[in-house]
Amino acid sequence: MKKFNITVNGTSYEVEVEEVKAAPAAAPKAAAPKAAPAPKAPAAPAAPAKAAVAAGAGEHSIDAPMPGKIVKLVAQEGQAVKAGDVLLILEAMKMQNEITADTDGTVKTFNVTAGQSVKVHDSLVILG
Repeated sequence: MKKFNITVNGTSYEVEVEEVKAAPAAAPKAAAPKAAPAPKAPAAPAAPAKAAVAAGAGEHSIDAPMPGKIVKLVAQEGQAVKAGDVLLILEAMKMQNEITADTDGTVKTFNVTAGQSVKVHDSLVILG
């Protein structure tokens, strides 16, 4: 056993540490043949993610402020919205965050779908 003094956040602790020697390497034994695992059924293909549309002239993008998962699309494409209207719900760290329109306009397109994971700065909605 070896004794050490360790200081954590200004508090000193005395600890004992036991050094463990590695066991001598034994000669590898021939492994018994294992039965081959049964083949797994192919996973169902996931729904393809919608290709992000870039904002055109006179349009702008509402981007994800944080990484998370899209829970619900509240507005609809083609809907007129005012500044502050809720466009979608983004769940991050088990909290549901309302993503709102920053200006008056029309929802041109959603670049995300419910259930989709997004990264910070991903384009969520195009407003025109």
